[in-house]
Amino acid sequence: MGYFRELPNIYYQSPLSNKISSSDLILVKNIFRRVKFFNYLSDNATLFNKYVINDGDRPDTIAESLYGSSRYDFVVVLVAGITNITQQWPVQDYQIYDIALEKYGTETLMNETHHYETFEIKDSMGHQILPPNLIVDVDFKIDGSSLRYPTNRFTLISEAGNNQLDDKNEYTVATDNIARPVTNYEYEINENEKLRKIDTLRKEYLQVFLNDLRDVVSYDKNSRYITRSLAQADVNLVV
Repeated sequence: MGYFRELPNIYYQSPLSNKISSSDLILVKNIFRRVKFFNYLSDNATLFNKYVINDGDRPDTIAESLYGSSRYDFVVVLVAGITNITQQWPVQDYQIYDIALEKYGTETLMNETHHYETFEIKDSMGHQILPPNLIVDVDFKIDGSSLRYPTNRFTLISEAGNNQLDDKNEYTVATDNIARPVTNYEYEINENEKLRKIDTLRKEYLQVFLNDLRDVVSYDKNSRYITRSLAQADVNLVV
């Protein structure tokens, strides 16, 4: 990944067993400079486009498609805010079943209810009484009596169509189907789908981005400064 080429170097106290003294130094990449750059990214959201990761996409293939070179894979990862690629990059669709089976143990447990998600409910005036897709449990309910007035009716809006609810003082998940069950397996699918939606840098800002990256992660002059891309750790502070 080209990202590590962009990070500055630092002379660090050697952890190697064959070192001669505590003052022996080795040259390593200063990965801690990335924290400073993540703060920089959060203040520049207007430079990005929304992107949906397709099945089988990788950072290098997306970089090739967007910027003409796979070596900018680190730009894709940085802008997406990914710090752990194994946990924050979507798996392919065919892998989800095996992952869920390993996590829950059996197909029976995979198909148990993980949570409920609400359907939308509106009154006859078009006012939203209950928004859709709220995560609730089986005991969730809404009070109908305090919301009603003469001639007002409630309509449940779901995938199956719109249905007028009976005139009741209370509506519950169990008796009125105001929310649908989401299985453990569906939950894993949905979580994987969320990972597909990332921000990507607009191509016209790529060079500006790279210049800023190098500027942000470079060293300021201090007692340990050697060059903008090289410093020495304080040996006395290294344990």
